[in-house]
Amino acid sequence: MSIFTRFAKDESGATAIEYSLIAALMAAAIIAALNAFSGDLSQAFTNIGKTLKSKTSGS
Repeated sequence: MSIFTRFAKDESGATAIEYSLIAALMAAAIIAALNAFSGDLSQAFTNIGKTLKSKTSGS
């Protein structure tokens, strides 16, 4: 069996590559979602901060 045939049949690193591709796709999806909702998240945290400040400063 030639070295090229053995190399073509070797699948030892395929699983690690597949898992890394899945992780990269998940990271890209999370980043895209955070960018899409960044304005809404910022506004929500601003509102929470204002509410907490008004509730604690009124005592």
